Amino acid sequence: MPAAIDDYALIGDCETAALVGRDGSIDWLCWPRFDSGACFAALLGTEDHGRWRMAPRDQVRSTSRRYRGDTLILETSFETEEGEVLIIDFMPVRAASHISDLVRIVVGRRGQVRMRMDLTVRFDYGRIIPWVTQAANGEALRAIAGPHSIMLTTPIETRGEGLSTVAEFRVSEGERIPFVLTYGASHFAPPEAGNAEDALAETEAFWSDWSGRCQYKGEWREPVMRSLITVKALSYRPTGGIVAAPTTSLPERLGGERNWDYRFCWLRDATFTLLSLIDAGYRQEAEAWCDWLLRAVAGAASQTQPLYGVAGEHRNDEVEIGWLPGYRDSRPVRIGNAAYSQLQIDVFGSILDTLHAARESGLTLHEASSSLQTELLKHLEDLWREPDDGIWEIRSDRRHFVHAKLMSWVAFDRAVKSSEKFGLGGPVDRWRKLRDEVRAEILEHGFDAERGAFVQAYGSRALDSALLLMPTYGFLPHNDPRMVSTVEAIEKNLMRDGLLLRYDTNETVDGVPGEEGAFLACSFWLADNMILQGRHADARRLFERLLSLRNDVGLLSEQYDLKAGALIGNFPQAFSHFALIETAFNFAGPRGAVGESAESE
Repeated sequence: MPAAIDDYALIGDCETAALVGRDGSIDWLCWPRFDSGACFAALLGTEDHGRWRMAPRDQVRSTSRRYRGDTLILETSFETEEGEVLIIDFMPVRAASHISDLVRIVVGRRGQVRMRMDLTVRFDYGRIIPWVTQAANGEALRAIAGPHSIMLTTPIETRGEGLSTVAEFRVSEGERIPFVLTYGASHFAPPEAGNAEDALAETEAFWSDWSGRCQYKGEWREPVMRSLITVKALSYRPTGGIVAAPTTSLPERLGGERNWDYRFCWLRDATFTLLSLIDAGYRQEAEAWCDWLLRAVAGAASQTQPLYGVAGEHRNDEVEIGWLPGYRDSRPVRIGNAAYSQLQIDVFGSILDTLHAARESGLTLHEASSSLQTELLKHLEDLWREPDDGIWEIRSDRRHFVHAKLMSWVAFDRAVKSSEKFGLGGPVDRWRKLRDEVRAEILEHGFDAERGAFVQAYGSRALDSALLLMPTYGFLPHNDPRMVSTVEAIEKNLMRDGLLLRYDTNETVDGVPGEEGAFLACSFWLADNMILQGRHADARRLFERLLSLRNDVGLLSEQYDLKAGALIGNFPQAFSHFALIETAFNFAGPRGAVGESAESE
C-alpha cells in the first residue's frame, strides 16, 4: 500500500518530477515529461506497478528528512541498531532535454548498515514489463520497452529477482555509493551516465543560485521560499508552462471518485502564477509563463479552453485505466482531463488580467498580445451572458456562475485600463459600457439580499469561496457592506474546523458523487480578506494554521481531510503554494488591483 500523501517529498528537473516516500521508495515518476506515462506507478497501485526503493534491510529505529538548504535535493536519514545512513535524492537539470537522470547517493554516517535496493520498472503506468539486459560495457543494466529506455549505473552488483532488479550491500561510515538511473529514447545509443558527485554539486549550485534571487524579505521566508522552489519544480523548462501538480488521481476523498489528472496548465492559475513570480523577483520565469500563455491561446478566440498541455497542447482526452486499483482503492484512475473541453468563461478574465499585470510590471510581451486581447473581447461580448461550467469545473448542468461574471468584468476592466495606460487600441468606449453592464448585472442578480451575500450562481442560495476574490480583483472595496457580509456568511457556513470548503456541498450538485475536503487555496483567500479588513490577528492565526498543515518538508496538496487530519488530493499542488506566497506578501500591504482599490477609497 502506498504511503500517506504527506509522507512524500518532491524531486524534479523542471521537466518532470518524482515522489519519494519517507520509507525510501520512489513511488511515482513520469518520464520524460510530467504528462508522460509513469514508469513508477506504485503510488496508484502496488509495488508491482513500479517503484525504486532504497532502505536498510534491518529494522529502522528512526527516520528524518529535509531538503538541503534552499534546494530540491532531498536528504533522508535512517538510523538502525548497526548505525546511520543518509540517502541523497535529486534530479539534475537536464543538459539535453531527451536525457534525464535520477540520482541516489547512499552515504554511511555511522557504523555499518546493511542496505537493500529494489528496482521495479513498469512503463505505461505500471502495465508494461521491460526487457532488461546488461549494457555492452558491462557496467550498467538497460531496461527497454517500445520507445522507452532506462539505464541503471552503479558500482554495486545487482541481480534479477521476480521481474525486478535487486541489490544487497553494506555501507560503512564515510562511504558514498552512487546509483544513477538514466532515461533516454530507446532508438538512441545508450547515454553515458554522468558522475553522481559532479551532478550533485551542479544541482546544488543551480538551486542555490536560483533561490538566492528571491526578493521576499518578510517573516515567513522559509515557507515562501519552499513554495517558490516547488512552483519552479512544477515548471516545464522548455516552454515556461507550469503544471497544477505532478500527479494524477490522488483522491479528494479516500475511496471516492473525485480523482483527476492535474499534470496540465490551468488558465485560472495565470494571474496567481504571474504575481507570485514577479513579487518574488523571478521576472524571467514570469515572462516565460506569459509567453507560454500567449502561445497556448493563440488562434480562434472561440477555441480558448480552461487548460492546456505543458507545450500548449489542446487535446487532453480523459480515459480511465483499469489495471491500476487507485491510491488506496480510490477509483477510477484517470489519465487526461475532460475539463479541457468545458466552457469556463472565467478564463478570459484570467488571460486579460495576467497580460495587464505583466504590462504594469514592465514585462516584455509579444507584439501580438494587443490584437489577441481585442479578439478575445470580441468573442466575450456575447459569451459572458451564457451559463458555463464554472471555475470548479462542475460536471452537471451549466449555470450563470457569479465568479464567471466577475471574471468577465475583469476582462473588460483590464482592457480599458491597458488602453488608457499603455495606449492599446480597441473600442474602449464599448468596453467601458460592457464593463458597466456586467457589473450592474452581478449586483442585481448575484447578491442575495435575504442571505446577505453574493451567491454561487443566479437564482441559487449556495455560497462559493471563489467570491472571496471580488476585492482581490478590485470589483468591490473590501469594506463594502455587501463584501463584509459575504465574508461573514462564508466564514459561518463554509468553515469547518477553521478551514474553508469551496462551496455548499449540501446544496450544490456538481455531478460527481462524494464529498471533498477543505480547499486550501480558499482558506488563504479568506486570510487575504481578513488582512484587507484590518483583522490582522485573525489573518495571522489562519495563516499559521495553514502553514501547520504542510508536511515535514514544507509541501501542500490541494485539500485537507478534516476527519483524517491529512493532506488529500494531487500533490504537491501549485494552486495552494501560489496562494501561500500571495498571502505572505499581502501581510506587507495590498498590491495590484487590491492596492488600486484601496487607494481609491
